[in-house]
Amino acid sequence: MLFRTVCIVFASLLGMAANATKPTRADTLIIGRIYPRADAPAVNAMAIDPQGRVLMAGTHEAVRAKLDERGSNYVEKVIDGTVLPGLIDAHGHLMGLGFSLLQADLVGTRSRDDALARVREHARRMGAKGWITGRGWDQNDWPEAAFPTKDVLDATFAERPVWLERIDGHAGWANSAALRAAGITDKTPDPQGGKIVRDGDGKATGILIDTAMALVDKVVPKPSKDQRRTALALAVARAASLGLTQVHDAGVSLDDLRLMREFANNQQLPIRIYAMADGDNAAFAELCRKGPYRHESGRLAMRAVKLYADGALGSRGAALLNAYSDDPGNKGLLIQPEDRLKALIARAAVCKIQPAVHAIGDRANRLVLDAYANMSDEQRKRLRPRVEHAQVVDVVDLRRFARLGVIASMQPTHATSDMPWALARVGQDRLRGAYAWKSLRDSGAAMAFGSDFPVESVDPKLGLYAAVTRQDQAGEPTGGWRAEERMTFAQALAGFTIDAAFAAHMEQEIGSLEPGKRADFIVVSTDPFMLKGRGLLGLSVRSTWLDGKQVAP
Repeated sequence: MLFRTVCIVFASLLGMAANATKPTRADTLIIGRIYPRADAPAVNAMAIDPQGRVLMAGTHEAVRAKLDERGSNYVEKVIDGTVLPGLIDAHGHLMGLGFSLLQADLVGTRSRDDALARVREHARRMGAKGWITGRGWDQNDWPEAAFPTKDVLDATFAERPVWLERIDGHAGWANSAALRAAGITDKTPDPQGGKIVRDGDGKATGILIDTAMALVDKVVPKPSKDQRRTALALAVARAASLGLTQVHDAGVSLDDLRLMREFANNQQLPIRIYAMADGDNAAFAELCRKGPYRHESGRLAMRAVKLYADGALGSRGAALLNAYSDDPGNKGLLIQPEDRLKALIARAAVCKIQPAVHAIGDRANRLVLDAYANMSDEQRKRLRPRVEHAQVVDVVDLRRFARLGVIASMQPTHATSDMPWALARVGQDRLRGAYAWKSLRDSGAAMAFGSDFPVESVDPKLGLYAAVTRQDQAGEPTGGWRAEERMTFAQALAGFTIDAAFAAHMEQEIGSLEPGKRADFIVVSTDPFMLKGRGLLGLSVRSTWLDGKQVAP
């Protein structure tokens, strides 16, 4: 935390110097209840200059007097609601969100039959032949809490391939037609970092975990350019409508980046995108070759690479130091050999690119921290390495985040989604270092909050609520799950604003409404600092603004 604070103070001083040459004339005067930053009291006026940056904030009388002294000719807007800095999701997947809106939606299904009914309805609406795809099922929410099998799908779809991703994107459910199309038989070996789940007789069940999913993914017909454009348009519109002004997109292909650049060129981005190159394709190579990318609009940038250490806890693919408590002998999966992961992290450092590594299990987190420890102090300070998820961390490793200057990029709603079964997966002792965002923050670690959408809902108020209460939307359990890890609303808001901006090297530009920064803000229905518990769930976004202009609704 001290490292992050020093960086922010230094950045603020630089910003003040830079602002000396910026316009002193206001274009817009916002009047209302305004919180300039997560840890600051409310003011009632904010002036925005013609370039869409904050000129000043304070009392209505004082701001207006200063503007009049300067002869500013401005438009005054009275805001009905409360103004907050624009919310930033530090870990999401925009194309995944967009395509999830075009596929069978299996989020929230309560049984295999419920999931099958939704797939049938989606197939009916599609009307055409071809592959049926969907996403969002979670066997942990079903009565049997066991993986489904291909037989359930085969009974309805004998010839038409069906491929349904689990909610976390780390497992897939295929029918026999999809397995045939992919050339998967009972004798197909497990790939490195993946698993073909088999029954007691050694027959493939239709469940593929982590890298084994690629066997099916590679034969699923690729979406057309128009479908990709539609998916991105749906995703950014949904994000902006819910109060997100920036998304850190974790794993962007070169084609994705080109599409996002097209949107930026055509002024079709109502949010900012901080893109992390997908470490398994050409985007990483191009980033190394050309260096960090930034669009002239300020709405698209790429200077990070997303890498994978392990899988997910829900599908028992997260790499653990000891076996799963509910699956003796299984320690999870490393997506790639340890040496290769370390080599990729070292390559990012040489290329002067921020490494952001997916690590969920305690073994994976330790491996990533060990790799970061091999970087020089200067490299870590300059690059700000990240651990994406930092979900189950051995207690002896918690303080290493602050000591090494590593950012913990975490998702509060993962805790409230996983709490019904997390204890069974890892046991009580390991739970002490699981979903431990308050412990990490108190240790001085830099943090950033996100959702991992479409794994979780893209709606950021759910993340704020989960961080503050550690309860599900029904208010359970009473007092919160592992309540010692709850945060104040100000701390949670910082995670979704200034802390997330820091994680993207953008704290000089966004994350708060201070002089010289971009006027990215949202208007919400009521003052969230006055709300308690489930009251946060009633918070609604009335409008979203970027560069001082309304972009949603």
